[in-house]
Amino acid sequence: MSEIKVPEMGESITEGTVSKWVVKEGDTVSQGDVLLELETDKVNLEISAEEDGVVESITKQEGETVQVGESVGVIGAGSGSSKPAASESKPAPESKPESKSDDVVTINYPAKGAEPAAEKATDKSTNAVTSKPDNGDAIGTPAARKLARERGIDLGSVQSNDPIGRVNPDDVRKHGDKPAPAKSEAVPAKKPVENNPAKPADRQPMSRRRRTIANRLVEAQHNAAMLTTFNEVDMTAILDVRKRRKDAFKEKYDVGLGFMSFFTKAVVGALKKFPMVNAEIDGDDVIVKKFYDIGIAVSAKEGLVVPVVRDADRLGFAQIEKEIATLASKARSNTLGLSELQGGTFTITNGGVFGSLLSTPILNAPQVAILGMHKIQLRPVAIDAERMENRPMMYIALSYDHRIIDGSEAVSFLVKVKELLEDPETLLIEG
Repeated sequence: MSEIKVPEMGESITEGTVSKWVVKEGDTVSQGDVLLELETDKVNLEISAEEDGVVESITKQEGETVQVGESVGVIGAGSGSSKPAASESKPAPESKPESKSDDVVTINYPAKGAEPAAEKATDKSTNAVTSKPDNGDAIGTPAARKLARERGIDLGSVQSNDPIGRVNPDDVRKHGDKPAPAKSEAVPAKKPVENNPAKPADRQPMSRRRRTIANRLVEAQHNAAMLTTFNEVDMTAILDVRKRRKDAFKEKYDVGLGFMSFFTKAVVGALKKFPMVNAEIDGDDVIVKKFYDIGIAVSAKEGLVVPVVRDADRLGFAQIEKEIATLASKARSNTLGLSELQGGTFTITNGGVFGSLLSTPILNAPQVAILGMHKIQLRPVAIDAERMENRPMMYIALSYDHRIIDGSEAVSFLVKVKELLEDPETLLIEG
């Protein structure tokens, strides 16, 4: 017998949500078979069976939050033929919550012993009474404890329908629904959506990734002294290079020559001159990184993700374009690995692809700076005291953490990026 546990999922990921169970109780599984899908704030992943056996119990249902290392079910030895009665009665707790005896019988914790099914049925009423500790000794799952803290509920006062007395998130929710708690100001009740046919509306829960994005953006604004400085780039030279070389580049490398390789190279060149922009704050220390792993923000269906182009300073234009194309494709198909999302030192985000003319990007913590690209737009530019020309111009923005980056350094960094972009030949030397 072995427990199905939530595996370690990399730095900064401590919990996830059960997205989908592929198996059900009583199913026979082989080592390597996919058991369930887990959604985290960064990626979705599959949890597979570590040994052959039968799914004895599933303790975490779809939609529940689970912690790293937490058990979500049990796989036992056997063929699966002895489980049908238990699995058939499983839906009873959801459809008849008022019947406590039904709730207790259908949960499969007692299956860990070798008791015959008939013996379980005769003892179910006594199990319901004797197996529960009194409220003062209530044991809650990590998710239940978290939910109780958020709602200001004393876990010891929550009535559990679990045969071993463990409090689950559903028990906390039911407890919170009963009395209309006095501390409603701490956790405001959800306002019901009025059923007005003339003004239809739906209430939809945010996905885990969207909740995490929201929390991290607010956290970044609260924990950093964030400022943004702006400049503009004349894109004439880059557009000319792309026009002259795009066909040969495509034919030779089998990838298009886009703008991101130019900007990535320009950023690396500027980071080498202003290393503090490539740093990170750790308590009272500053970690200045001497490698250049550049995050490229990609808009995916479930929200923004930032895969990382490793060692961008060692890559050529074609390698950067290929890497970005691969990462963007994985992001949109939700197949990015955790290693492809972690450890970036600086981020580039391109709102111009959506038509943004100007914006103030938010830091991608723990990084201390982020570059925002914007739409290329023809604007009149003074060539000298007597001449004006329409030029393809782009506003660029650098948001930075003023705690370790001075304003003069941020402005100088952005000017360096501008200079490298307006003279792209220097990218081969300085980028």
